[in-house]
Amino acid sequence: MGLSNDPEAAVWVRRHAAQWQQLAAETAASARRTHLSVEQALQTLGAYRTLSRHLATVRSQLPGSLPAAALERTCAQLHTVVNRPARFGRAEWVRMVREDVPAAAAAVRVTTLWLAALLAVSTCAGWWLISRYPELVSLIASPQMIDGVEHGHLWTYQILTLGPPALLSARIFSNNVMVTLGAFCFGTLFGLGAFYMIAFNGLMLGGLLAFTHQHGLGLGLLKFTLAHGPVELSVMCLAAAAGTALGEALIRPAEFTRHEALRRRAAQLGPLLLACALLLLGSGLIEGFVSPRPQISILARLAIGLGYWTLMLLWLSGRLFRRTGPRVTS
Repeated sequence: MGLSNDPEAAVWVRRHAAQWQQLAAETAASARRTHLSVEQALQTLGAYRTLSRHLATVRSQLPGSLPAAALERTCAQLHTVVNRPARFGRAEWVRMVREDVPAAAAAVRVTTLWLAALLAVSTCAGWWLISRYPELVSLIASPQMIDGVEHGHLWTYQILTLGPPALLSARIFSNNVMVTLGAFCFGTLFGLGAFYMIAFNGLMLGGLLAFTHQHGLGLGLLKFTLAHGPVELSVMCLAAAAGTALGEALIRPAEFTRHEALRRRAAQLGPLLLACALLLLGSGLIEGFVSPRPQISILARLAIGLGYWTLMLLWLSGRLFRRTGPRVTS
């Protein structure tokens, strides 16, 4: 039915034509926006309701007409805008840092403590092994490192010659991230990979401490690792525990399929990996700017190491960003 066959409908269409053009322009503008304020969102929803009502009226009064086709097009565009998924904005980042990271850390707390105990035991085993059989140090140290220690020089304080501290921190950060990702990925092998990574690194740490102690340089190595070591080792245990949790999801998927159990577990532990990366970034800065400088006292290094480690524990426990006001529930 055309507009000329229904004068009342034609008048109604002409009366609302300007409003439809304005709504069409607002629809095009909303589709291009990446962020909407509360007022803009409510305005868009109001326009969607108005267009839907007008479209229903035009379809009943003027089916198949040009105004009906134009309104259908505009309404379809606005429907897409209204129903598009929310972007990961500031509120989601705040929620992840404040809630998701501590929740993920709590989910693997027991496994992390067991892996930390394994790290301590393997470190003691490495110390005993190299103390009893010093010739085995060649399995965990390069010939250059061994030669330097035997001549009274630690390799740790020579890393400043490799470049400026900023570049050194970037290299250390990338290396730490690779080790952490390795601990996480190997943990998915039903926990056996995590056991290997933690035990091997513990044996290396204990063996190097014993070897340097034999040549009077043990305190120097301890002094070097004191500022950045506690957080680095803790992050490695966290990543290995997260990988072990993924492996457990494959072994015991409960009521889900293995694919679904793995997907749910990965979504739960994803924020923890991001937290590990941020913590390693801080450790890399400390290791690049603080650890290689012999003029920094051991007390200052101890304060930095314990302070940063305490900050990590407060974050992972949820106490660092604890809400101060009452929680609103709906």
